Amino acid sequence: MSQSDTTPAEPHRRDEHTDCEETPDAQSALSAPAIGTDADPDGTPFEAEDLVVGYPTSEEPVVDGESLVAAPGEVTALVGPNGSGKSTLLKAMADQLAPEAGAVRIDGREVADMEAKDLARRLGLLSQENVAPDTITVGKLVEHGRYPHRGFFDGLTDEDRAAVDRAIELAGVDHLRGRDVGSLSGGQKQLVWIAMVLAQETDVLLLDEPTTFLDMHHQLEVMEIIERLRADSDKTVVVVLHDLQQAARLADRVVALKDGAVQGRGDPEAVVTEELLADVFGIEADVVPTERGPQITPLRPLHDEDGADRHD
Repeated sequence: MSQSDTTPAEPHRRDEHTDCEETPDAQSALSAPAIGTDADPDGTPFEAEDLVVGYPTSEEPVVDGESLVAAPGEVTALVGPNGSGKSTLLKAMADQLAPEAGAVRIDGREVADMEAKDLARRLGLLSQENVAPDTITVGKLVEHGRYPHRGFFDGLTDEDRAAVDRAIELAGVDHLRGRDVGSLSGGQKQLVWIAMVLAQETDVLLLDEPTTFLDMHHQLEVMEIIERLRADSDKTVVVVLHDLQQAARLADRVVALKDGAVQGRGDPEAVVTEELLADVFGIEADVVPTERGPQITPLRPLHDEDGADRHD
């Protein structure tokens, strides 16, 4: 069993100063005015400033000069149509993509200047691509979340075991602890990956579309985990959500992107409007305020006068 197949607890760094072993795939609200600047001072400020991010294969940057401050103790949701730059922005914030300009900071320190293990003790990322051997047990996989806190040859301490137990309990997967990962359903695996990232016990948690492809039951379980984190800790949570209705219900702050630029930011009631749904998502919809956030009823796709999809 190789390190690269089973230890997604430490960021998969894009820089050259990884003198410790890298970890794989399951690591892991933009221009002023900043979000959540009145946050709890006991939490950890997390900000991206004037980020320009792209890929070698693209002539223009995907995200061009945007900034974000995510507040401790709050959930900030990044939303937008496919190709809007949500996941690209999240990868840059996790130091998986090197920005062409700008900086990402945790508690005032630039993540690009932090050693890999140090960053992994402060920031956890749940990516969309998670790989582990089918024969590893759930308990052993979650233990890999403690990698940033241990030496390469060190065994688990009592503190490590307590952190693993807390993560398994919070993710609701204790009944799966002895099962092989390969025997789990897709929804169960997602909860286990979340448990592994929770075991890192980081100040900042980044989640890239954690509910996509899950059935409704497991989507609600993931949302409950995020809600409990907000209620019980000062963690800074940034989550990319494909489902705008989930963002409206779950997030304290919503940031809507289109073509790599912020089109709206603020609390869900301010951002999730019929006008924004038309401009950003290219749909006509009814939006009704409820106690659980704006309720969205999609009505029809919108097209330009030439017949092209409005959101292309």
